[in-house]
Formats: sequence, C-alpha cells, structure tokens
Amino acid sequence: MSETAQSTVTPVEKAAMQDVVERACALHDAGHDIVFTAAVVLDDEVIATARNEVGDTDDPSRHAEVVAIARAAKAAGDRDLSGATLIASCQPCEMCLSTMRWADIGRVIFAAQQAHISDAYFRFPGLTIRDFHAACDGSFSWEGGVDEDRVSHIYVAKGS
Repeated sequence: MSETAQSTVTPVEKAAMQDVVERACALHDAGHDIVFTAAVVLDDEVIATARNEVGDTDDPSRHAEVVAIARAAKAAGDRDLSGATLIASCQPCEMCLSTMRWADIGRVIFAAQQAHISDAYFRFPGLTIRDFHAACDGSFSWEGGVDEDRVSHIYVAKGS
C-alpha cells in the first residue's frame, strides 16, 4: 500500500522513477552498499540525476537527493526549483527533505517507503513523512511506494 499526499504521477515522472529504480538495482547488483538514486523533473523534463556519493567522497551530506538538487539548481541557473519534482529510489531522509524544502521543490515521489525498510536509513526514525508534511503546513506533496516492489529488497538492514 502506498502512502500519498498527491495522487497523479505524470508520464515523465513515471519514466524518471523507472530510471532511478533501474540505476539503484544496477548498483545493488554490482555489489555497491550505498544504492540510493534520485532525479529532478522540471517542466516535464529530467534536468538532473544522481546517485549517493557519500562513499566516494566521505562527505555525509552527499546523498543522492542532495546531489540531484544541486545539479538541478545548476542546470536551471537558480536555486529556486519551484515547480520541480524530486524522484527518489527510497523515501528521502530528514536532511534530503530539508534540502528539498530549501530549494522550494513542492513535490516528491519515491519508491521504498520508510514503513517498509530499515530504520538505519533515518536519523530520526520516529518522524514520518506525514510529520514533515505537517511541520511545513503542507508545503509539499508526495507519492510513496511507486515501483516499491522493485527496490524493497535492497533497502533492508544487513543480516535481515
């Protein structure tokens, strides 16, 4: 069952999600241990894609969503990404949701949902996306669980 505060995924967003999921699964199949991927859609076009770069850079802030948002701002020539949609292979963590809000991105679509994956992927696992949605007076919408069945096996705790 998916969790949502929005019900319509556009064809471009659906294609972006399929790409994000395929890239996450390919990283997993290649033996990578950090397999988060993301994209940003603006004006019916994917303007940025990224994968998690934490392991490459030893920078804990280089989550796929943060990298994708930075690339999107550069591509758009503006840090204000109003009207954009963040697409992610897994529900964004607290830092990524905050970065999304700082960029004024008003919509996020993700595959794996927090309720179905390891708490290890969240620093504040007691807070849900509904909590973040309420904390910003509903300033963003979300669609969770899109293609979740294709990635749920890669976001489980080791030894589970």
